[in-house]
Amino acid sequence: MATMRTMRVTSFTFVFMCALVFTGSPLIGTLIATASDGGLVHIQTPSGVMIHAEIADTPLKRSVGLMYRERLKKDHGMLFFFSQPQAWSFWMKNTKIALDLVWLDAKKQVTHIERNVPVCTKTDDSCPQYRPNSDDAMYVLEVTGGTIDGYKIEKGTKLPFGQP
Repeated sequence: MATMRTMRVTSFTFVFMCALVFTGSPLIGTLIATASDGGLVHIQTPSGVMIHAEIADTPLKRSVGLMYRERLKKDHGMLFFFSQPQAWSFWMKNTKIALDLVWLDAKKQVTHIERNVPVCTKTDDSCPQYRPNSDDAMYVLEVTGGTIDGYKIEKGTKLPFGQP
């Protein structure tokens, strides 16, 4: 059972982290990287390359995503898990690297791809949003821009991976 002090500290931590995210603080990337449990999902691609994806399965992890990262290894990425199918939108605000975005349905089959999405240098909230053509996405995979074709990932491809 949580004590009142623990609940206050947890509430303060949550509010502090949200403030960092919404103000665009570069400190958030360091905090998230430090707080990460190191858990990865391994995704087998049709080309034989294994993608090692960080897990984004909480509201905070999903809202920060790959913001403020200076680089991302070609065989690494981030996999967003959602609790219900939807046409999940993504944008590139505060993201410093171009990305390929891949939406997958509950069967882990690719339903939509956005290739080489450019960095958005705007400082306001007017960065473009990217969304699929259907509302059945349960997962979204982000990898280094320009790598999806080399992995032989296309619409209809099934990408096997385990649950966190």
